[in-house]
Amino acid sequence: MVEDTAESGDRSEEKKALDLKMLASGHNDADNGDVEMAVSASEALASSKGPPVEATEARKWKWAVIFLCFYGFMSSMKPGESFMTPYLLSPEKNFTKQQVTNEIIPVLTYSYMAVLVPIFLLTDLLRYKPVLIVQGLSHLIIWLILLLGTSLLQMQLMEFFFGISMACRVAYSSYIFSLVSPGLYQRVAGYSRTSVLLGVFTSSVLGQLCVSLGNISYYMLNLISLGFVSFGMLLSFCLPWPKRSLFFNPLRNRKEREPAASGGTKSELDKMKPKESEPSSGAPTCSTSRWKDSVFVQMLLEVGNVVRRPNLRLWSIWWIFNSTGYYLVLFYVHILWNTVYPDTVNNGGVEAASTLLSAMMSFLAGYVKVRWNIFSELLIGVITALQGGLLLIMGTTNNIWVCYLTYVLFRGFYQFLVPIATFQIASSLTRELCALMFGINTFLGTILKSIFNLIFSDKRGLALDVHSQFRVYFIYFALLTAAYLIGAAVVIIRHYRNQSTDEAPPTELSPVEVNSEAEPLANGKSAKA
Repeated sequence: MVEDTAESGDRSEEKKALDLKMLASGHNDADNGDVEMAVSASEALASSKGPPVEATEARKWKWAVIFLCFYGFMSSMKPGESFMTPYLLSPEKNFTKQQVTNEIIPVLTYSYMAVLVPIFLLTDLLRYKPVLIVQGLSHLIIWLILLLGTSLLQMQLMEFFFGISMACRVAYSSYIFSLVSPGLYQRVAGYSRTSVLLGVFTSSVLGQLCVSLGNISYYMLNLISLGFVSFGMLLSFCLPWPKRSLFFNPLRNRKEREPAASGGTKSELDKMKPKESEPSSGAPTCSTSRWKDSVFVQMLLEVGNVVRRPNLRLWSIWWIFNSTGYYLVLFYVHILWNTVYPDTVNNGGVEAASTLLSAMMSFLAGYVKVRWNIFSELLIGVITALQGGLLLIMGTTNNIWVCYLTYVLFRGFYQFLVPIATFQIASSLTRELCALMFGINTFLGTILKSIFNLIFSDKRGLALDVHSQFRVYFIYFALLTAAYLIGAAVVIIRHYRNQSTDEAPPTELSPVEVNSEAEPLANGKSAKA
């Protein structure tokens, strides 16, 4: 972690900085799931090496991408989502805060942890569309239960399907890359993420306008949401079924595997499995041998060696531990608002404002100039400390507007680091290995969230009230801050002790270890073929 930034190899530092600026602009959907960051990031970074795209090819994918972006917008239109907690606590449902806090919401984390890995694999195995249909059905079931259910068990079942819908979000972000060639990945990533962001923002604003100006009841608002999710589910049936996917269905025939006659480059899968790109003259290999030689198994063997890289290890640790605290706050903040000031509900407006600020912070992250090999820990430590301070204010104030403001800032600081972490991890890995790394990081973070819920939130644990939980989150962020700042002090002191006379000038968001020749991995492969 103390070495100076490596030379860029084939690309200049300016090109890398441009990659991150464009990547940041595509990662503005603050809460659309962590795993989907992997594919979008790695595809965007790979696009700079793609061949020029002909106008005829552009016409083929244009309408498919437009339809998918429309689907992404409509599937995000759930104006009642910001008001679920007030609805459960209202006389219409009449659940207590203790039931919602300690018995209903914890099921979401457990469900998400249970289904994340199977859905992550099935998304690729089944080629996206079936998983998007499952997501649409889950949304439909969620709002039907929310409208018709009356018992505690039914609300827990609703949270179970909510966990399924969260896990299915990875299918959308990875689906769009099966429609276009590598030269278009970066562009369509921006389109897809923007459509979802616009849907989340529009949904939050619409929900707030209905509640504040239209005097619409929570029941009617959820009926409107049911209409939107039903339409989104119908759209999922109309999506085209891709012929290829990232891991299990990379390329269906030899023509797709062969580089374009105009000088196209080999796909990432061909680079990782060069032998499979050549026609086989012998007998077909057995299924066991093919499974052992598959890209997915090869990458599982490589992960252990990749995490030894200091840069990847640091940002993976941030992803696991900080995302845990971030999502716990998101899960329980609506109960906190209802406790602080139950008379007026501005959930939709606050969520819209926080989404907008998160988009701006993500965009600004692409223009930060930092020596990442030296000051990464310090930047993470400072932002984590600020988030901890905001949590302390949020959990102790009796002013609802202060509570709203601290929440908006808390989300903004987290989203500021998300594109940086995504770029730092994705820039030195293949698309496939990058997706796997983010999947592992997200799964470990989900396990940690489940442990937190079981100990502090669940009625089988301490069953703390919401204010006590936010004090726990503050302590958690304080411990993270101490760890990051201690690490930062060690790195900076070692760097300046070993500093050579030739010190490289600060560069704009370039990864720490991007060498023209990637280091070999334990299984004889290369992490960046």
